[in-house]
Amino acid sequence: MTEQSPSRLPAPRVAASVAPTTNTHLDIAEVTKNFGSQAVLKGVNLSVAKGGTTAIVGPSGSGKTTLLRLIAGFEHPATGSISLNGNKVAGNGVWLPAHKRHIGYVAQDGALFPHLTVGQNIAFGLDKSALDGGRRGVKARVQELLEMVSLDGDMAKRRPHQLSGGQQQRVALARALAREPELMLLDEPFSALDAGLRVATRRAVAKVLNEAGVTTILVTHDQAEALSFADQVAIMRGGKLAQIGNPFVVYTRPADRATAEFLGDAVILNAWMEGSLATCSLGGIPVRRPPAQGLVQLMLRPEQIRIAPDGPIRGVVVDTDYFGPETTVRIKLAPRAATDGAGPVYPGGGEVITIRHWNASITRPGTELCLRVVGEGVAFPAED
Repeated sequence: MTEQSPSRLPAPRVAASVAPTTNTHLDIAEVTKNFGSQAVLKGVNLSVAKGGTTAIVGPSGSGKTTLLRLIAGFEHPATGSISLNGNKVAGNGVWLPAHKRHIGYVAQDGALFPHLTVGQNIAFGLDKSALDGGRRGVKARVQELLEMVSLDGDMAKRRPHQLSGGQQQRVALARALAREPELMLLDEPFSALDAGLRVATRRAVAKVLNEAGVTTILVTHDQAEALSFADQVAIMRGGKLAQIGNPFVVYTRPADRATAEFLGDAVILNAWMEGSLATCSLGGIPVRRPPAQGLVQLMLRPEQIRIAPDGPIRGVVVDTDYFGPETTVRIKLAPRAATDGAGPVYPGGGEVITIRHWNASITRPGTELCLRVVGEGVAFPAED
């Protein structure tokens, strides 16, 4: 797998949402934001369907949290507009304050009040004037919210420091749900949790929000989290959205090389494109809608390259990294014989690629393996 210096990464193009919808809850149009002389957001466009779940994923400093704060009403956009349910809430002289937007917000650390009990934290978000029964009504609603986020009712008496990280995040979610928001914003709420707890908490939160029918936007730098949590993924880079689509599309058909490498491990090889077939060190790989003919860069995901006894490609294991259920295997491909075709002589071979395999015993360094590619590749225009 080859690497590219950040300074040579292509500038992301402004992306539109995966598909137009007649049931749009949130619409962001050409939004920009500056902090002093620094442009943080550079013309962001995003539509989120009512009841849908969108993950905004990108590296640190790409503008993710700034965009979330603009949606919440904590910041003003420099230009552009933000609309909720067809009503403009920010931009072009319009401004609706945060407390009138019917938005819930869960921060990275939960931001619970340490001097209040769990019950008091949740009750803080309640509109007590809308509840019947006074204190009894508040207590009943707190118990209902605790049950909604799968926490025992007895936890209402505890202080936040007496809870685990995952429990604190569920309490923060319950507090945000207390005001029955139409839109929930999650700002990296699982990043401080350990791996096992992070997965369990993410599933629990997704289940609660889905059952409540709340439109949700998750900001995260964790690619796997974004792909598993949302039905729409928006990749942010350099203050713009480079690509928006459902998780399967953005992972298997990334818009450019930088997006491909950010969303997961990628095998990038030089290839010669003729028609819809890319010839490279791994043989002839079909490509859907190639962007160019002649020399291109071909992208495959490591899981597309399989170890097979009858595979036509040969390579030698250079080294491995063992991760329990799977092993990352670096393989140096054997040279391929030069062939004359419609294009130039293209021998290929000798590159080191990375694949994943479940059986560490057959991938020891120095072992020769036979490989086979499954599925289609993605071609990007060749670099200068």
